[in-house]
Amino acid sequence: MERKPMSSITLTRRTLLAVSTAAALFGLAATPAAAQKAEKPSLTLGVGGKPLLYYLPLTIAEQKGFFKEEGLDVTINDFGGGAKSLQALIGGSIDAVTGAYEHTIRMQAKGQDIVSVIELGRYPGIVLVVQKDKAAKLKTIADLKGAKIGVTAPGSSTNFFVDFLLAKNGLKPSDVSYIGVGGGASAVAQMKRGEIDAMANLDPVITKLESDGDVTVLADTRTEEGNQKIFGGTNPAAVLYLKRDFVEANPVTTQKLTNAFYKALKWLEKASPDDVANVVPPEYLLGERALYVAAVKASKPTYSQTGVIPESGMKNALNMLVEFDPELKSATIDLPKTFDGRFVKKAAETIK
Repeated sequence: MERKPMSSITLTRRTLLAVSTAAALFGLAATPAAAQKAEKPSLTLGVGGKPLLYYLPLTIAEQKGFFKEEGLDVTINDFGGGAKSLQALIGGSIDAVTGAYEHTIRMQAKGQDIVSVIELGRYPGIVLVVQKDKAAKLKTIADLKGAKIGVTAPGSSTNFFVDFLLAKNGLKPSDVSYIGVGGGASAVAQMKRGEIDAMANLDPVITKLESDGDVTVLADTRTEEGNQKIFGGTNPAAVLYLKRDFVEANPVTTQKLTNAFYKALKWLEKASPDDVANVVPPEYLLGERALYVAAVKASKPTYSQTGVIPESGMKNALNMLVEFDPELKSATIDLPKTFDGRFVKKAAETIK
């Protein structure tokens, strides 16, 4: 038998030692995320109004099986609004939230370290409408003084949006009355019955009311033009956010969650409105498939194309909150801490 020179054997052993050492040192980088087991494969995710198109990437990730592809068993708790899902995260009853980016800023000001890991919406997609019978009197934002305004839930992103518009027009949040109406059939019914004067909500609720001729639009953030006019550019909407200590303790789980949402964004990028209608639960269509398809078409530009929150978007979100929130006016906010881009960067490198 031919024997290898001692130098070859030594080199081979050294190479193996170097490789094994690198694997031990670099952990996540040494092994593909898909091959790693999540630290917490069963987890609970909160959302405030899952049927809303604002949260469509979540429904796509669920319905297309992207969570399961990543080895995750995700239980979704649908709360009455974004503020309630945030409370559940802070209270420890859920592990992650699909919710508004603004909450990461507000929580930092309150000493709570909440971090987003992927942007799902680059535009809020929120629309402020007035009831058709009151449109003659409520022609501008300034006319809303004393009005009853429906929002998905007090303290939610729809509430913040109205607060911002009021402040830009010389009014305070206390100048109106807020009523939580949710994000589905109940919101539509309350507007149709005239129980509220105006409402900030999202699709498919808005497209349903517009189609039926029940409302007049005062402000619309579903388009690039609308966001430019209102915010001066993009304004991050829905994101996946978690407590930072959860992210640090569960990096593989966080990566797999991010991967699932990134797959959903890539699927949405190519999908037609009809494709979306075929995937979502039938009850999301509100009994009118054609209307739902129209709503998806209207909201499709709102979804993030990269999953990355741009610095300009972070600044626009902070500027919006500072406009009406005295606590934030005096707070020092470190915006880079609100978004950890490592996970979506890795998702983009591995998912095509």
